[in-house]
Amino acid sequence: MGREGLSPLQKCTAAIRMLAYGTPADKLDENLKLAASTALECLGKFAQGVIEVFGEKYLRPPNQDEVEHLLQVGGSLGFPGMLGSIDCMHWQWKNCPVAWRGQFTRGDKGVPTMILEAVASHDLRIWHAFFGTAGSNNDINVLNKSPLFIQKLRGEAPRVQYVVNGNQYNTRYYLADGIYPD
Repeated sequence: MGREGLSPLQKCTAAIRMLAYGTPADKLDENLKLAASTALECLGKFAQGVIEVFGEKYLRPPNQDEVEHLLQVGGSLGFPGMLGSIDCMHWQWKNCPVAWRGQFTRGDKGVPTMILEAVASHDLRIWHAFFGTAGSNNDINVLNKSPLFIQKLRGEAPRVQYVVNGNQYNTRYYLADGIYPD
């Protein structure tokens, strides 16, 4: 047709806007001159690129050597056996589809939210992230469905051993606020 294609800048801007602002794909046509199908394709390729570039190093749980390092650092900070801090964050879902609003709205929030359970180590590396399932969940509901704890219950979690006050322990733990069970 003799027309120039879309620039890489347009494509990356579309993907980043959808991720950062929750912009629907069909809204990008006005500013970036991208059709919704093209914007969604750009988002998919952008996500795949992030996974390919950063996945092996950052988008995975710690290996056994890293677990040992986390335990060593935790012990030096006065928390032997701790692998990191765990908590759930509730983000308002501004563009939640109307049909789903009831499923994602908790009474105390009053608006639809997405819930992210994350574990971060002392160096602020987030090595576990789990988006809670649909429903008006609280942190305990998310914890009950978390792959992190399902792995532990199945006996597939990394083994740890440490001593506190002369007692040997073999269960890892996470620093958490008062809502979580022991």
